[in-house]
Amino acid sequence: MSVRHSIFDIRHSAFKSPFCGVRLLLLAIPFFVPALTAQESRPRAREAGLVFGTLQPGPLNAITDVPGVLVGQVTLVSGDTVNTGVTAVLPHGGDLLRERVPAAVSVGNGFGKLTGVAQIRELGEIETPIVLTCTLCVPRAADGLLDWVLAQPGNEEVRSVNVVVGETNDGFLNTAIRSRPIESRHVAEAIRGATAGVVAEGAVGAGRGTIAFGWKGGIGTSSRRLAERQGGYSVGVLVQSNFGGQLTVAGVRLWEPARVGRESGAVEDGSIMIVIATDAPLDSRQLERLASRAFLGVGRTGSWMSNGSGDFAIAFSTAGAVRRGPPAGGGRTRPAELLTNEAMSPLFQAVAEATEEAIVNSLFRAIAVRGARGTVRALPLDSVLPILRTRGVLQ
Repeated sequence: MSVRHSIFDIRHSAFKSPFCGVRLLLLAIPFFVPALTAQESRPRAREAGLVFGTLQPGPLNAITDVPGVLVGQVTLVSGDTVNTGVTAVLPHGGDLLRERVPAAVSVGNGFGKLTGVAQIRELGEIETPIVLTCTLCVPRAADGLLDWVLAQPGNEEVRSVNVVVGETNDGFLNTAIRSRPIESRHVAEAIRGATAGVVAEGAVGAGRGTIAFGWKGGIGTSSRRLAERQGGYSVGVLVQSNFGGQLTVAGVRLWEPARVGRESGAVEDGSIMIVIATDAPLDSRQLERLASRAFLGVGRTGSWMSNGSGDFAIAFSTAGAVRRGPPAGGGRTRPAELLTNEAMSPLFQAVAEATEEAIVNSLFRAIAVRGARGTVRALPLDSVLPILRTRGVLQ
């Protein structure tokens, strides 16, 4: 199954592709092709023999294992100054403004920017795709998301939209961050190209310029599926890893926190955005409980969520029973069948395990990226895997 995401060399932004109707749009300059090949050759954590927890992953071990969820990404690269992008997560492929899904946000440490959080907390729902990007690109990404929503058929009279855009700061590698290179077309391309298949990981999309534990971080994903006796529900997680701490993989502490992956200095603080999807019928209160457990997975990787870290988890349910469409016949109420509180514990376990594995996948799949301030190296798997094998955690 192929991985789809778009790659823009923004120096060629005036070029109009004759294949604009094709979902996979490649405008990358030739030097980037070997990097993609290198990334494809790096294994995911489970492929290398690592197992996190006891629950089984879904078929793709990705957030797209949750029925209906789509992911699209655009990567922006220009020389050694622009290393950033957009990652879009769609709870379903229908009209999100009219078929809203219940949602909630949990904040581990609030040194970050997440647009739309006030209305999510007030109404307990989301009505747009969730877009991730770089810190100073948030306003432009939000404007692009707003452009996309307003342009959809049937939205000609819409006067209020609560767009959801999160970020981490990729300014060390993305030295052009002050120029805010994200444009509306990049957001639209990420959404249009969103699919339910394999999710590209590592230095792609919103993870192109991020750093985790001093090594190259990025986009990572994982999923868990509960046993039938527990409801058979799926939980999927996608992360944008850009944070610090003492790197720990499957319980094995690897290196002290520092700049071990950098060829020149950069700050240790950072952030993580966590997007959680489930098909379990949960309301916003239960989803907030679920989202808060994602930080257990973050902690297992060695983070203590430092003062300068923006750690946000946003969770939503795709279950039809809790969908927030207009009440039938214009009524004032809608029926809802919710999971009991006593049935939540397996979901808590699932999100903690999937978050931990998604973060490690973001490190395992990432390649080295060069920026004007220096190069951030990929986690050296040729050194890491023997350590993990010696410690008996590889299967």
